[in-house]
Amino acid sequence: MFKQLKTDYFSWIVLIGIVLLLLEISFFDGGLLFSLAFTIGLTYFGRKSYSRKRGKIMFWAGLFTTAITVLHMMIFKFFLLAILVYVILTFFQSKKNPGIIKPELVEPEIQAGNPENEPMLKKDHIFENRLFGRQKTPEYIYEWNDINIQGGIGDTVVDLSNTILPKGEAVISIRSFIGKIQILVPYDIEVSIHHSVFAGKADIFRHQEKMAFNQIISYQTAGYEKAGQKVKIITSQITGDLEVSRI
Repeated sequence: MFKQLKTDYFSWIVLIGIVLLLLEISFFDGGLLFSLAFTIGLTYFGRKSYSRKRGKIMFWAGLFTTAITVLHMMIFKFFLLAILVYVILTFFQSKKNPGIIKPELVEPEIQAGNPENEPMLKKDHIFENRLFGRQKTPEYIYEWNDINIQGGIGDTVVDLSNTILPKGEAVISIRSFIGKIQILVPYDIEVSIHHSVFAGKADIFRHQEKMAFNQIISYQTAGYEKAGQKVKIITSQITGDLEVSRI
């Protein structure tokens, strides 16, 4: 249903954008199309003779005037507003209906290829890179694979109580733009945390950084170095909160 909503939304945006462009050219600013064509042409011919001083002047003057013309167009402001509304709607939708990742427990397949190449095993991932939306580990038992993802806007929840961590060091690497990162760790697992944030808060096993600004925060449990099972957490955010707690 949400995918259909997105398709309909973009269809309406394109249709309204075309209508606004025609209205703007026909009734509000008849010379806009000519002005835009002239500045684009100036940029094009300036680029063709960019090796000369005159070409450089034409190119940058055309590029600048084209940008100014586009910024003043009604259709540009409309698309900017439409993108903002879409981001807000997607964010609230992800809060109400978080996406649950459901990896299947299957044996990895050996990739066939050149006999001279080393046999490789293809493995599934718990998470995926997403520009928008909330991601969370499933509520049932799942097979562990190291996490290395990038996100845009949305929350990420990693619950390690529903999986069996391998011997040695498991790695969780999450980079996001805006949102909260929550990691739930069993009591018998040693942890190392390396967190980089431009603006946000951090709560790591009750050790709180109420307002971190352009900081790097690092913690490590006492028995991490000698532990047989341990988790290395590497996170980075532009803005958002980090919570690492026991479960």
